[in-house]
Amino acid sequence: MKTLPDNPNLDHLRRQAKDLLAGLRDSDPDASLADAQTSLAEQYGFRTWADLKAEVDRTRGTVDVADPALARRIAERFGLGEVTGPMRSVSRPDEAGRRWTLPTDRGRWAPRTVDDVFPVTDGEDNTRFQEAAARAGVLLPAPVRGRTGASVEEIDGNRWRVYQWLRSGPPLAAPVSAVVTRAVGDILATIHALRFPVAEICPWNARRLSTTSWARLAQVAADRGAAWSAVLDSAVPTLVELESIGAGVVTGEPVMCHNNLSPGNVRRGPDGRLAVAGWEHASGLPPEWELSAALAAWAVDPRGGVNAAGARALLDGYRARAGVLPPLSLDTFRSAAIGLLNYVSGQVHLALEADSPDERRYADRDVRHVLTHLPTRTTYSSLVTWGTMPP
Repeated sequence: MKTLPDNPNLDHLRRQAKDLLAGLRDSDPDASLADAQTSLAEQYGFRTWADLKAEVDRTRGTVDVADPALARRIAERFGLGEVTGPMRSVSRPDEAGRRWTLPTDRGRWAPRTVDDVFPVTDGEDNTRFQEAAARAGVLLPAPVRGRTGASVEEIDGNRWRVYQWLRSGPPLAAPVSAVVTRAVGDILATIHALRFPVAEICPWNARRLSTTSWARLAQVAADRGAAWSAVLDSAVPTLVELESIGAGVVTGEPVMCHNNLSPGNVRRGPDGRLAVAGWEHASGLPPEWELSAALAAWAVDPRGGVNAAGARALLDGYRARAGVLPPLSLDTFRSAAIGLLNYVSGQVHLALEADSPDERRYADRDVRHVLTHLPTRTTYSSLVTWGTMPP
């Protein structure tokens, strides 16, 4: 589920809906702006555009402000200059930590905590990977090293990274137009061409990390009286089916990949180029796994429909840059399926542990959304078929 920023902007949501409309019209030329607004609202976990607007009104201006002393310590450790304003939160904490914005006399910066990044890393390989991608022409918020040269600094009990603030529009939303997905394919091929070495495939994308069966997890949710327990119970067959995709199949050699190149991590930069954020989970994958996951992220609408033009364009963009496509099949969607299952399991556990009204409200909406928007083997098979057949 997409997450609203701490200070949501209705104009940004309108821009997202207009971008989304172009993707919808690839499959349905009669799609309207109202259709795009409804689809976008659903991606944020709301039934209608009016419900989404009401949430924007309710939460507008609800940013957190960091302790000024912490802001000064971050600026000093990373050599950012003199702090000129409050350090404000950008969004609620995610699976890695929390993002902030910090102004100084040298510009605007984007600090973030990385306390829970999986797999645990000192950040050095991750930073060198981003620096290599930038040299190859990928537009991204440049990582900032501390005064000692370290990528991550521990400050007041948290692990911090800092990026230069990159002015850009709102994040994109699927399905995205073929013009955009072709550019995404080009970016992926550029990243893979780095052949940045890595020792192994990321466990998060290779196997389910929890030992609790889906049926047992659904029973635990029911026993605790979770309002969404019946939804989880209904989803168990699909979750089990997804877990079997690509199991036991021999894979290609992994390279360092972005590993989260979804519309939520891509925005339009000042010149219209796509800017890629969210590099904290970069890790080893076979290129065909990340390419398959990108098809699932960019060319499937929230109701499971496939944007065939978008899928073909993404692969065309990759092929134009790389010269050849890695082999794709249902099995190469293992990373997409297993990564999603680990995410679902984590969100279910977070929802069961939510202890404040706001957290419970968000968790209920999030879990219901993800469980009612699961892909299937048929979805992935369709992406291979539509993406590789001639227009």
